[in-house]
Amino acid sequence: MQTRLEAPAEEPLSSQTTGVAVTGAARRFAPARRRRDPVVALDGLSLDVAAGEVVAVVGPSGCGKSTLLELIAGLQQPDAGAVAVGGRSGPHERLRACAYMPQQDGLLPWRDALGNAALALECQGSSRTRARASAAPLFDRFGLGGFETAAPSELSGGMRQRVAFVRTLLAGRPVLLLDEPFGALDSLTRGQMQEWLAGALASDPRTVVLVTHDVDEALLLADRVAIMSPRPGRIVASLVVDLPRPRPRRHTVTTAEFAALKEQALEALGQ
Repeated sequence: MQTRLEAPAEEPLSSQTTGVAVTGAARRFAPARRRRDPVVALDGLSLDVAAGEVVAVVGPSGCGKSTLLELIAGLQQPDAGAVAVGGRSGPHERLRACAYMPQQDGLLPWRDALGNAALALECQGSSRTRARASAAPLFDRFGLGGFETAAPSELSGGMRQRVAFVRTLLAGRPVLLLDEPFGALDSLTRGQMQEWLAGALASDPRTVVLVTHDVDEALLLADRVAIMSPRPGRIVASLVVDLPRPRPRRHTVTTAEFAALKEQALEALGQ
């Protein structure tokens, strides 16, 4: 009589154990019309993000920042090198570990705010009623109480971004990939949302990779800032942001320590 051996179940991933490792990654795209050579978006890019760490990636337009996030999320595969999330390199495994928030909020106009947030759970198999019930407590927590039944068109830009972020959190993934989440907002609202996001991550820690063009935003939110070169993108500098938390925006940006870090970041970008 043969004994059947079952494969051990995979350990569930959590933000406390799930880091990101990108090693020598390259990504090339087929040439567009009238071009003979492929477009090399990334070439030899390496980036390690420790479990529970917030890393901001800053670089010039077109350097491959969004491509990097899509590689981490398993939406693309590298042409060379390796990408792993929580030690797992398969694209489906990476996708299961990551919640990706793109530049646009992507709210569905025919759903109310609560229904948009609950969509993350419905996509995982929850009933609409159960998903809405799970999403509702986060509305008060993130300053959206009273707007559960509002249409997206009735919300301000900052409120729409908060609904999108609640939807991202509800996906329950240990790794958050945030692609210019406040890029479309005015400067005043953007500053308010930066402080709000810092508070949200303090109360619900995750492993975070944040793409931004804004050096101030990177230094306010991140534990470390990775600077990318122009295309083909690679990491050319890494700055540890050794500033105490919490980091009230108005106070932090006026300190000598912040100014010194910003100067280092701008110098690396300029090179």
